[in-house]
Amino acid sequence: MLAYTDSNSAIDIQKSKACAQKHYLTPIILSASIALMLSGCATPVSVDHVDIQTAYSIQTASAISSEQLSNASSIVLKQYGLQDKFKQQPAVVLAKLHKDLKPVGDDNLLFALAELSLFHAQRSNDRAYYLASAVYAWSLLYPENGSHMQIPPTDPRFRLSYDIYNQAVTKGLEAPKNSKENEVSLRAGTYRLPFGTLEISVDETGMSWGGYPLDRFISTTALEVNGLRNRYHNSGIGVPLAASLAKAPASAKKIIGSNRLGARTKVSVTALLRFDNARTKLSKGNISGRIEVYSANKTDTVIIDGQKQPIESDPTAALAYQLNDSPLYTMEVSGFFNSSIFTSGLVPKDRTQDGLFIMQPYQVGKIPLVLVHGTASSPARWAELINELNGDPDIRARYQIWLFMYDSARGIGYSAGRLRTALTNTVHELDPDSKDPALQEIVVAGHSQGGLLTKLTVIDSGTKFWDLLSKKPFEQTKLSPEIKEFIQQSVFYTPLPFVKRVIFISTPQHGAMLATSKIVTGLVYKLVTLPLTAVKTTALLAKLATASGDEKLAAMLSRPQTSVDNMNANNPALQTLASIPVTAVPAHSIIAVEGKGPIEEGDDGVVAYKSAHIDEAVSELVVNSGHSCQSQPEVIEEVKRILFEHLSASTIKN
Repeated sequence: MLAYTDSNSAIDIQKSKACAQKHYLTPIILSASIALMLSGCATPVSVDHVDIQTAYSIQTASAISSEQLSNASSIVLKQYGLQDKFKQQPAVVLAKLHKDLKPVGDDNLLFALAELSLFHAQRSNDRAYYLASAVYAWSLLYPENGSHMQIPPTDPRFRLSYDIYNQAVTKGLEAPKNSKENEVSLRAGTYRLPFGTLEISVDETGMSWGGYPLDRFISTTALEVNGLRNRYHNSGIGVPLAASLAKAPASAKKIIGSNRLGARTKVSVTALLRFDNARTKLSKGNISGRIEVYSANKTDTVIIDGQKQPIESDPTAALAYQLNDSPLYTMEVSGFFNSSIFTSGLVPKDRTQDGLFIMQPYQVGKIPLVLVHGTASSPARWAELINELNGDPDIRARYQIWLFMYDSARGIGYSAGRLRTALTNTVHELDPDSKDPALQEIVVAGHSQGGLLTKLTVIDSGTKFWDLLSKKPFEQTKLSPEIKEFIQQSVFYTPLPFVKRVIFISTPQHGAMLATSKIVTGLVYKLVTLPLTAVKTTALLAKLATASGDEKLAAMLSRPQTSVDNMNANNPALQTLASIPVTAVPAHSIIAVEGKGPIEEGDDGVVAYKSAHIDEAVSELVVNSGHSCQSQPEVIEEVKRILFEHLSASTIKN
């Protein structure tokens, strides 16, 4: 009994302890369980702190900028409960949303249809959905029923609607055979839409430029520009393109100045696909549209729904595309030694052979800025300056850029004569009755050797250069009319009445450093091959000079001088040129000096400051740069300043 009792007591004691432990552990286990449950699931609503860039990317994400839809379109899908279904059956979802469109308004759904269609088109590569996206975006932007788009300008969807339209038209009209080049086909035809058909016509008004049909339209949106400091891109409606010039048919009407447009010119144009009453026709499915083309040099706005709308343009990309793999770069050195610019096929026979080219068709009221390149160079070296000038709306509106190209190894007198003749001919061609005062306000800017050519457009040399060649008066020479004209053009200079200002950039007014070396000048003379016509002309002149007993002229012509000879500081012709100041018009100097030493003792590696300096300059800017300084920001800003100063002094009013 006692043992039994003790045993039971022990059992009771153990049970009591177990029970006590059980009651003690229960709250702990319960608390732990609750804690575990709470740690296993976060609160239903929470936030994460992100940086500014991440926040902006979340807010502005769209089918254009990323692989996801905008928040606005996602909201529409979720409201309809179609988010998952759109991933599996996008065409079915788009058809349903299209069917649910109301006759007017419904801007949220209309925007979603525009973006969702573009999103689906990018994955399916189905042209129909690109074009549908463009129709939806246009309908949203321009309802054409007296109402206005309800999306305010502060809403990200406002600008995104333009971008969706522009991209959708670009891809919807993409040339399938040349998609890698981003070529856009601007052709009439009937196109399929997911909900009907699109009938497109083409307005031929803008399909020519300067007398040449426009051909091969390349989308500039997909072009990455290298080598130019700034990219000037104007936002608006339309597809920015770079168009090529096709060969004009023989029956085409002659446009003044068309032969002075470069054959490889790329034109900055904008294609607008204008839809007629698209919003009201969405339910019917039969949409009509018209392709219109606008060149950037003519307009930057278009009228839609009675309102001016800015058009999208990308002139910098068009310029870069023109210079991409340009033969001008490879011809610079080879052309210098072979003098073959006009015999190599670089300049087609149907273009002017005098070297003066215009970058855009002639426009009345715009003052020409003539750019003259230097030795072993080409007009392509002005690209940075041209891009910056065209990027300034005030300068773009008041100036037109002309480019002079020449065989830079030829004698400076000869090249200057060609420049003067080309300028005279061009002014007469464009304005035979002298009705455009802007053509009487020309500014000429020259770099390096080009500056010497520039100077010879505004000085009166009298007989000073001829006196270096002969002791006889020019009138007494017994030469043929052709030869006399050649000498007159290359030796005698008077100020051209229509050149009103000149700009010298790194110009060797008193000679170039290397040109002083007889070794250099002799080597250049041996390596340079003059054109056959020049050789024959010089030989004939030497023969006539010998026959007439003019030994001085015969000796001078026995070894035709190159431009390097002419830039020798000891050359009598250069010394004579340096002795004649520019007084007829304002002259401006831009001088480059490398290093940190005294400016007066410095140079740019080719031209010393003392050589480039002229006392008569009304302004002089010294920049820390090498010889090829025409692309430097300080130089470009100085040129712009001078051009604005010229406008202020001009008698031409806006």
